[in-house]
Amino acid sequence: MSYRENTREVKIGTVKIGGGNPIAIQSMTNTETSDVKATVEQILRLEQAGCEIIRSTANTEAAADAFDAIKKEIHIPIVADIHFDYRLAIRAIEHGADKIRINPGNIGGEENLRKVVQAAKAHHVPIRVGVNSGSLEKPLIEKYGGVTAEGIVESALDKVRMLEEQDFHDIVISIKSSDVLMSNETHRLISEQTNYPLHVGITESGTLWSGNIKSSVGLGMILGAGIGDTIRVSLTGDPVEEIRTAKLILRTLGLRKEGITLVSCPTCGRTKIDLIGLANQVERLTEQYPDLTAKVAVMGCVVNGPGEAREADLGVAGGVGEGLIFRHGEVLRKVKEEEILPALKEELDRMRTNLSR
Repeated sequence: MSYRENTREVKIGTVKIGGGNPIAIQSMTNTETSDVKATVEQILRLEQAGCEIIRSTANTEAAADAFDAIKKEIHIPIVADIHFDYRLAIRAIEHGADKIRINPGNIGGEENLRKVVQAAKAHHVPIRVGVNSGSLEKPLIEKYGGVTAEGIVESALDKVRMLEEQDFHDIVISIKSSDVLMSNETHRLISEQTNYPLHVGITESGTLWSGNIKSSVGLGMILGAGIGDTIRVSLTGDPVEEIRTAKLILRTLGLRKEGITLVSCPTCGRTKIDLIGLANQVERLTEQYPDLTAKVAVMGCVVNGPGEAREADLGVAGGVGEGLIFRHGEVLRKVKEEEILPALKEELDRMRTNLSR
């Protein structure tokens, strides 16, 4: 049995994580939270992409106050990201935050932490304990001879104990590093020492290209070991891309079944169609069908394409100015090149209709 099946269940708004519940996909807004219109617009885009929990910074009183208005317009739980100021944590809780993210060690002392915990208890709001390798305390760096997985885990568990001492157990743990191998080791170690649900991600992973690679490798190692209850792919770019990547990581690991998996050949000298452009167009098309569980293939050769992709539920093989639409290797029809996308859409619509019957 994997670690995630034995973690404590924590309820964040309407979403449950831990206890074997499905791994929830998160992201974070990059708008000014006090700009309610811009923040809501971004969250709605993220919802459409498949985001299930959203986090927004509560770095000012205006930002904390905005949670009330934002919640009225969105459909997923919202987490308040707090740094240092306990008053903003309490304010965000009172204005509707479904969870708060704090570091109990730098929230302003034991008395102020107690006030935050009291507010969280009163409003039934869980607390995410966040510890990053870049903010590891100096004594732990000296103890372990540098920033290490052991030091990060000790720091996180120290913060958890600060909450447990106040009889608070509605906790999610986040221990992040930009070092993929260190992240893997920290999650392995902490999974052996606690049963609180884990928020997993590779922090500061980079741009869309490098960040996707680092996140896929890191999250793949951790999730593949049965560890992790909710994830965020951290990218420097449009947060919608974080959701697309997270969904694909989970599907690739067999942890999510919903959604269309796209497969496409790498092209070769036999390719007589703009396969790269076609594959990108098909990928965008399939994102409109999050309710379908299917494999769609884009192949560059009408001779071998259908046979090579016979495991696909639906596919196209391109030729000179034409394409073959096929299902499980069997050709359904031949269409002109400009008719390929409409024909695929027609077949996807038919699959959706059959699913709803």
